[in-house]
Amino acid sequence: MTNSLEDITERARGTLVELMGLEFDQVEPAHAQAHIDVQTTHLAPNNFLHAASVIALADTCCGFGALASLPEGAHSFTTIELKANFLGTATEGTVTCDAVLRHGGRTTQVWDAVVRHEKTDKTIALFRCTQMILYGASKLA
Repeated sequence: MTNSLEDITERARGTLVELMGLEFDQVEPAHAQAHIDVQTTHLAPNNFLHAASVIALADTCCGFGALASLPEGAHSFTTIELKANFLGTATEGTVTCDAVLRHGGRTTQVWDAVVRHEKTDKTIALFRCTQMILYGASKLA
């Protein structure tokens, strides 16, 4: 996989990533940045940003970073663990995610991400996930 933003957008076509309107600003080995413009579909019934929207943004940002950081011979990854601490919320505007690789091993990667409200720069969530690196057959049963 190449890391061009066009290739990433094409790979995301027809998935939750496209449905959410998630856009990538940068993807390179060990680092990725993305954002969403908050829509009513991103909100919970209480009219605050739904936790699942934040998780989807952070996990996707880390995931495309993981793809750009695969070790030689690996073909993909899957998230095996994630954690988020929610510190704030949003009801409008742009929400950004900045993801950084903390451990890049042969069998796992650990990523940290910070989700922020772009206008206020307030932190919405701190996120960490562990990715299992996949080798061998390219399709899961």
